[in-house]
Amino acid sequence: MIRDERAWVVALLVLAAFIPVLAPMLDSPATVGLATRIVIYAIAASSLNLILGHAGLVSFGHAAYFGLGGYAVGILYAHYSSGEPFLGLIPGSNSLLVTMPAAILVGGVGAAIIGALSLRTAGVQFIMITLAFAQMLFFLFVSLKAYGGDDGLAIRRVAPVLGLNLRDAATLFWICLGLLAAWLFLMDRIARSRFGRVLAGVRQGERRMAALGVRTYFYKLVAFVIAGMGAAMAGALMVNYLRFVSPDMMAWTKSGEMMIMVILGGLGTLLGPVIGAAALVTLEYSLSGMTEHWQFVLGPILLLVVLFARGGLMGVVRRLAGRRAPEAEPPQALPAGELTPSQALPETARHG
Repeated sequence: MIRDERAWVVALLVLAAFIPVLAPMLDSPATVGLATRIVIYAIAASSLNLILGHAGLVSFGHAAYFGLGGYAVGILYAHYSSGEPFLGLIPGSNSLLVTMPAAILVGGVGAAIIGALSLRTAGVQFIMITLAFAQMLFFLFVSLKAYGGDDGLAIRRVAPVLGLNLRDAATLFWICLGLLAAWLFLMDRIARSRFGRVLAGVRQGERRMAALGVRTYFYKLVAFVIAGMGAAMAGALMVNYLRFVSPDMMAWTKSGEMMIMVILGGLGTLLGPVIGAAALVTLEYSLSGMTEHWQFVLGPILLLVVLFARGGLMGVVRRLAGRRAPEAEPPQALPAGELTPSQALPETARHG
């Protein structure tokens, strides 16, 4: 029985790689497209899990970075088609090797600006200010008639990358799956690093971390930027998959869907957001084919999982595998530049 969550991830990714091969044999080619959507949303949900699951930051505007990444691809394509540079300086492009880094950069810059302001608040104020920023971006792109307004932008030509044809569903799926594997590896390294332990400390008690001399604002902001870059990468992939981008990508309902994926799969776990994305996208796809009132059926299912599946679907998987709760990691030294408890706390505070 596989007990290590990382081994579960590797096994799942290897099995998923065979989907484009098995789907035509089972006379179900649409499965490849559905799997591609799941993989893309898994990247977006995993990026949200970094700040929501590990740091306890309830951001209700994560779809803003998802949309920024998508619009970076769409706007570069629009200027590539028209032949006019963006802002008269930046030439357009249709190459994935150009548009993907640009999308990640735009998402990171957007997250840095929003995070620098919103992370100075906490609790309900933090939730509302992240939602407000996302809605501001949503209405900004609705008003940009030059880029389609609320009708969005269509991408008519396939983005070439290293001679590969992204119009081929299998090729695009394998590229998305490879990026998901790389992103999960990064998330695993972060969670097991001293940086990840500081984020866990922030989630458990930010005041206690501050009392220990840890400058929590810097760590939260860096996590916010990394999460924004991950969501932007997912948005760029989604636009290449749909060949269309619209303000709906950054609507508050999209942020809610990502949050449901993380909570449904299991907060603070490596595989949980992937399972949550797979469960939610599959349920939406299946139920919408049965009835137009599929949300009325989906709601009670999600409610039952949240109420009775302790730790989300990942918790159910762990119990079925007979896995005990992870043992506590041995204490590690604080990151360089931080104060030790004896340095940070006065003698009276340490002894009450």
